[in-house]
Amino acid sequence: MTSTRRLEYPRGAFNDVYALPPPLHDRGGDEIDLRALLGTLLGHKRLILTVTGLCFVLALVYVLIATPVYEANAMVQVEQAPSIPGISAVAQAVGAANPAANDAVSILTSQSVIKKAVDDLNLNIIVSPYRVPVLGSLVARQYTPAAPGDVAAAWPGLGGYDWGGSQLDVPQLEVPRDLYGESLTLVAGSDGAYSLWKDSSIPTLRGHLLLRGQVGQPAEGSGVTMLVKSMRANPGMRFHVTRNYEVTTITGLQNSINAKQTSQDSSVIELSLDSRSPHLAVAILDDITKAYLAQNVGRNSAQASSSLEFVQKQLPVVKQKLEDAQAALNKFQLKAHSVDVPMQTQSLLTRLDTIDASIQQLETQRIAAARLYTPEHPAYKAIVSQIGQLNAQKAGIDKQLNTMPDTQRELLNLNGNVQVLNTTYTGLLNEAQQLELAQAGTVGTARIVDEPSVDITRPAKPKKAMTVLGGTVLGAFFSVAFVFARQLMKRTVEDTTEIKQLGLQVYASIPWSDEEQVISRRLDKRFSRRRPHKLLALAAPTDLATEALRSLRTSLSFSRHEAKNNLLMVCGSSPNAGKTFVSANLAAVVAQAGQRVLLIDANMRDGQLHKVFGGRAENGLSELIAGQILVEEAVRPVPDLENLDFVSCGAMPPNPSDLLMHPEFASLLRRCSAHYELVVIDSPPILAVTDAAVIGRHVGTCLLVVRYGLNQASEIELAKERLMQSGVDVNGVIFNAVERRSTDYAYGFYDYRAV
Repeated sequence: MTSTRRLEYPRGAFNDVYALPPPLHDRGGDEIDLRALLGTLLGHKRLILTVTGLCFVLALVYVLIATPVYEANAMVQVEQAPSIPGISAVAQAVGAANPAANDAVSILTSQSVIKKAVDDLNLNIIVSPYRVPVLGSLVARQYTPAAPGDVAAAWPGLGGYDWGGSQLDVPQLEVPRDLYGESLTLVAGSDGAYSLWKDSSIPTLRGHLLLRGQVGQPAEGSGVTMLVKSMRANPGMRFHVTRNYEVTTITGLQNSINAKQTSQDSSVIELSLDSRSPHLAVAILDDITKAYLAQNVGRNSAQASSSLEFVQKQLPVVKQKLEDAQAALNKFQLKAHSVDVPMQTQSLLTRLDTIDASIQQLETQRIAAARLYTPEHPAYKAIVSQIGQLNAQKAGIDKQLNTMPDTQRELLNLNGNVQVLNTTYTGLLNEAQQLELAQAGTVGTARIVDEPSVDITRPAKPKKAMTVLGGTVLGAFFSVAFVFARQLMKRTVEDTTEIKQLGLQVYASIPWSDEEQVISRRLDKRFSRRRPHKLLALAAPTDLATEALRSLRTSLSFSRHEAKNNLLMVCGSSPNAGKTFVSANLAAVVAQAGQRVLLIDANMRDGQLHKVFGGRAENGLSELIAGQILVEEAVRPVPDLENLDFVSCGAMPPNPSDLLMHPEFASLLRRCSAHYELVVIDSPPILAVTDAAVIGRHVGTCLLVVRYGLNQASEIELAKERLMQSGVDVNGVIFNAVERRSTDYAYGFYDYRAV
């Protein structure tokens, strides 16, 4: 080896090339760093885009294969109740609002109304064909029969499933109590024959046979009575058949029907029902609306009948009282020889007649109200109150009449009774005629505004655009939430500021290199030991990581006067930090600048540099320290780099730490320092073994390699303490494999290449 000028490298020589000036302002601990959040999202964009794309595809597949659900709609208007004598007067007496619209919403979904639809349409019996999961319904919907009644041919080996066109009509099915709600299996046979099985959900197993039957004929067996009206199916095809409790069917239908007023205090009610069978949904709503109208008409007719019955009972009683009053008046007039009543007395008599007629009418309303309300109801109380007021007025008039002569007073009373009873009798006759007309009428208080209908061209569910958009947004949301949650739980270093908070200077930030990953995979495949693996500095000279190493080389050349020697140790806190990559490529870029560089693999436990440059690990540092070989035999030139020499780790000794403490190692370093401008030493991880602490006592510069997303802050701090306890100062940190996850300047790597 020829003697060359010895260069001294100053302590702390390496500036943080990629860590630009600090932020313009100090961010408070409670403030949100939007740049960091954006950087996190950008760094995980592949994950986010993958999950979002997958959710988009799943949502798209779902809307394509999902069975469409159709919405049937109808509209009913609840009109003002027809004028029924007595009943209408009760409402007018209290000024009550018409609650018909609110009541109609509840009545439309009541059991009495829905039960008729359940019975008329046989909704207690649920029939559905066996279909292949996921794709079976889609294939069946795509089938178009060539002629009415055609059934799609079964796929080979799947004859038990429906592929389109199958139909089964079961108007009657009676089962024992233990089979209510249980899915039975009907297997189609040839020429209209069929069989009903229990516990046969597995296509290859038919379970327990309940009965055999023929289409159009009642069949019985095992306590089951069944009638199949029609059947279209290939022989061997299966149908699910279930007999539900009536209450179960009604409750399910009540929950499915949506009845609401179009607006507050509106008399119009909207009805809607979702179903996979649009025609069945229309039939159900049609039956419900007609049942409600029939019930409404019947209720009004019943009210009129009840009132008419009461009036007809009162007519003969009032008529008899009127005849008796007229007879008493005639008898008194003959006896008193007087038929005239003074004008003043006549006025009081007229008022008294009016009050008595009002009282009589209110009494009729009170009796009618007593059949509808309790005595505590406001309507009933209002009528009683009005009767009390009229009785008080009548008592005042009676008091005035008591001051008249006996003859006039008696004549007045008899004449008043006749007039009151005559008015009451006439009113009852009018009410009887009106009630007879109301009873004979067929018009109720409700009418159908819109007949039940459904648009089969536009299914209500799934809403394709909204489902696909919602699935995509949901995928993006959960992927972003996962990224942030993982980021919060991770304690690895991903920002240069975290390293600086530990009191360490970041000398360089080396970005992630895809090219280096290709080289590393080649290294892991363990090619021939004699076949060298290209360095990143040689394989990709324009790579951003190579540019970062060149910037570190420039920083070394400007800071050479403070270090005690030209020995540079590169170590890490733990394995896989990338110290071997940094050591080899840093030595390469310095050699490319014309300086003589020696690279020593001091990791005698698991050295890897010999794989990078080719050759075997033997005849390296361990043999050199042990005196088994000469320096000239250990130093190997690196092909394609005439200024770079390399010393392998050698055969693994039983005591690497003791070997490094041998005086021969220190002597070797002094001789190498004198013959090379820079000596780069790749050392083992400091937290794994003590070798780095031994080597660090001899070097002028110690750099700690920290890998982005791998090393934790506590780990870095412990490595620093270990080195300092051994008297080794950590001059700085090389932040390796930094991913583009932030818009901050510290990670703003720019790709500047010749085009």
